[in-house]
Amino acid sequence: MHRDLSIHTPHGLLQGQLDIPENPRGLALLARAHHAPIDLFIASQLNDQGFAVLAMELLTSQEAQFVDATHNVPRLTQRLLELLDMIRQDGDMENLPLGIYATGDSTPAAIRAAAQRDTQIKALAYHGGLIDRAGLQALKLLTAPLLAIFNTDDELGRIAFKRALAHLACHQQTDILEPGGDPLPKAIQWFSHYLVA
Repeated sequence: MHRDLSIHTPHGLLQGQLDIPENPRGLALLARAHHAPIDLFIASQLNDQGFAVLAMELLTSQEAQFVDATHNVPRLTQRLLELLDMIRQDGDMENLPLGIYATGDSTPAAIRAAAQRDTQIKALAYHGGLIDRAGLQALKLLTAPLLAIFNTDDELGRIAFKRALAHLACHQQTDILEPGGDPLPKAIQWFSHYLVA
């Protein structure tokens, strides 16, 4: 099943898609500031493994014109919380075990949102991004099992994770990709373990 979704904000519309395979085993929320062509590939791969996928923009087209918009962690967090509220009230999604897959600049916001919705988020996987920008409180409150995936040359991301590590109480694991490696199989494996109905 495919559904196009939109959320109204004071700054315009947020657009997204929901794809649900037959008998889904869980729901993966793709946390990304704005859509990228790879989202279709990610959704397809997750669907093939039995996961429903909600891919939703976190910035309107107007907001995305500002170069620092993707660094606005409070705004991205608020948008994610609004999405999580929508999921809880949607008959197609509300009963599916939920995980977040975050990339790049959306990572700190995903950490914050998961920390605030600890009973709703069952697992979190991220590829790149500076996790320590989520803030001390969010890191300490996070309970969802966390998978951090890094490219071999992502030294900044690994340093940020080391800084955050002392404050993380959740179960966590890191994975460093081979050059040119695909992070998605790692995330799928993580969700397959933790998103259990």
